[in-house]
Amino acid sequence: MRVALVSPLHESVPPHLYGGTERVVAYLADELVELGHEVTLFASADSQTRARLAPMAPRGLRLDPSCRDALSHHVAMVARVAEAAGEFDVVHFHLDYVHFPVVRAARLRALTTQHGRLDIPDLVPLFEEFDDMALASISDAQRAPLPRAHWVGTVYHGLPADCLAPGEGRGGYVAFLGRVSPEKGLDSAIRIARRAGMRLRIAAKIEKVDEPYYENVIRPLLDAPGVEFIGEIREREKSGFLGAAAALLFPIDWPEPFGLVQIEAMACGTPVIAFPRGSVPEIVDNGVTGAIAANEDAAVEALARLDRFDRARIRARFDQRFSAARMARDYVALYEALP
Repeated sequence: MRVALVSPLHESVPPHLYGGTERVVAYLADELVELGHEVTLFASADSQTRARLAPMAPRGLRLDPSCRDALSHHVAMVARVAEAAGEFDVVHFHLDYVHFPVVRAARLRALTTQHGRLDIPDLVPLFEEFDDMALASISDAQRAPLPRAHWVGTVYHGLPADCLAPGEGRGGYVAFLGRVSPEKGLDSAIRIARRAGMRLRIAAKIEKVDEPYYENVIRPLLDAPGVEFIGEIREREKSGFLGAAAALLFPIDWPEPFGLVQIEAMACGTPVIAFPRGSVPEIVDNGVTGAIAANEDAAVEALARLDRFDRARIRARFDQRFSAARMARDYVALYEALP
């Protein structure tokens, strides 16, 4: 099958630092090639892939100081994809919705994976208008705000088997990995770790929009003993960071569509202690790959009983449910079912 994958241009594929969507696109592209498909990846020129790369920007736009308007690059890319559409059996977009009018006008055989939050009232009329767009969700929970959209399947994210190595969890700390923002619950993670008497290491990026939350809420908490903020880390550092952690804290305060860090922790054999929001009940096997804690009190209790988790079993469950190979096969099934 001739497949076009259209990635956001905010980060390279895969990202040099933080970036969930572009990382998933990278793994999908390589696995589709492994399955024998002819894949073209529309992405920034600094991307690394086994697919044929169609460069759409010199570098990931977030790290490009000359970029003032990222949307303009994406609109231009969608036009170029449409011009080349005859070369592909299916075009798989990962751009939210900016391409919808072009898909309809050009009658592209296309699938769109929704990667972000959909609980925004402004999205309702948009998806009602474009109810002919074939959509894939990354969790069943993600669909809840838009139940009448044209969902054709749910495909959970997956990671390559050798992407992250299992660790022994003997670093003497619990981990927080991701983004500093109110919805990710870093302040809650700090309180949980302190109440449990455990060190907390924080590997997270701070976006400009979240700087007030960091300055007003998080920075005053960083002076507490046992709390270490190390900033963004690269992909090659994740195995060591997550593998040495006794647990990952994931106290989210929003309807998380997936939460890639959950399966990254599982790949390292590290249990996930998470609040039951969004995708969490679908991703975490309660009592096996982690604990779903109703609140901070329950999370503290879960940290007191980490010895009940078998790290080898956590890794085995990851291999069963969240491999990149399984993700690619699931998407191929959706491609084949498109009219």
